[in-house]
Amino acid sequence: MARQMISRLEQTAELDAVSDRLQGVVQRVVKSRRLQDLLHGTWLGHPLHPALVQLPVGAFVSAAVLDALPGQHKPATTLIAVGMAGAAPAIAAGYVDWSALSRHQRRVGLVHAAANTVALGLYAGSLAARLSGRRGLGKLLGYAGLSAAGAGAYLGGHLSFEQGAQMNHGSSEVLRLPEDWAEIGEVAALPEGKPTVRTIGDVRVLLYRLGDDVTAMVERCGHQGGPLGEGEVTGTGGEACVVCPWHGSTFRLRDGYVMHGPASGDQSTLRTRIRDGMLSVATP
Repeated sequence: MARQMISRLEQTAELDAVSDRLQGVVQRVVKSRRLQDLLHGTWLGHPLHPALVQLPVGAFVSAAVLDALPGQHKPATTLIAVGMAGAAPAIAAGYVDWSALSRHQRRVGLVHAAANTVALGLYAGSLAARLSGRRGLGKLLGYAGLSAAGAGAYLGGHLSFEQGAQMNHGSSEVLRLPEDWAEIGEVAALPEGKPTVRTIGDVRVLLYRLGDDVTAMVERCGHQGGPLGEGEVTGTGGEACVVCPWHGSTFRLRDGYVMHGPASGDQSTLRTRIRDGMLSVATP
């Protein structure tokens, strides 16, 4: 039943009107590239949103446990207040990540956000009831909020692990490459200071040559799988970067280091070896 509901949700085009408008709002509000990188977790090398949700989730679950015990009203109330405060940065990071997803992913993400909004509303009501002395109502609303948050978490898990949102799409490409050294061709045939694409089996690899040094990275962008080989190159020499043509993730060509999001991790790179003027690559 749950799988069928999720499948229908992914195909519900009626959500696109709301999703597209909300995406535009998020992108207009969060214009700063520095703020975007902060919320994506680019500086951390890991998506920030999953880390931030640990505080509100932990606080809400702990409050539910304390509510089941006698004489724990005050600490449970404190935990709900802490959880609501901790939800704010998690929401901000989540919306920025969501705004850079594909349309079918954003459909699920929209309902995920709606479920969590309902949960926060219930927790706000729970906190108000507790502070006014209506403990029974406060507990009831708290458990209802936890149920709504659980539904939101289920959708968030589907979004991440089934639809691949904020996962490194380049890492799976590495697994498809041979473990032994695979010969690419003559180093002299590679243009100096300009990325080029070669194929090993059916995996596209982006090569960048600086003198006698060659960097090899997976050509499929780790964010959403965009073709880096078609991206714009900015900068020169060791600071040259390639910009993904799909969502603008920017990676330094000499080592795959992520400079700007929405990608939050470095681009997957390969080992390189040059013998007798011939370049070979191998998995890390």
